[in-house]
Amino acid sequence: MADPPSTTPSQPPNEVSDETLLLVIADFLALGHVDNIVAMVRQEPRYLAWTGQLIEDGRYAVRLGVAVLFECLTTVCPESLSLAVPGLIEQLGNPLAWVRGEAASVLGAIATDEALAALPPLLRDPSPQVVEVVRDILDCAGNG
Repeated sequence: MADPPSTTPSQPPNEVSDETLLLVIADFLALGHVDNIVAMVRQEPRYLAWTGQLIEDGRYAVRLGVAVLFECLTTVCPESLSLAVPGLIEQLGNPLAWVRGEAASVLGAIATDEALAALPPLLRDPSPQVVEVVRDILDCAGNG
């Protein structure tokens, strides 16, 4: 009798996929559990690379949670914030104005040279709200 086909999962049974973990992070942010996400990021800073994906979430509470998260992280682990910058810069070209505005806001909170250098092109954004957000960020940073 032939052996049955292998049913070995592609991941060990105790591991959670990145996609699932991203959804869990978004749900925790939506519920206001920012402190849990701060703890997760302190353990595993690579999660910050998902920030660009998180700000695309249609739930305002998630996007608000991202803003609060970065406000907290600027004091507890500022050295890791640069991991979020590439994904946020990518979102500056998003067709949705609110996503561009969220990306600009988080880049403004990160406030590194790299993060702030990505913002001036948005001073010509078709959305007056995005332009206003970017102008405020650059004025506060002394780059306006």
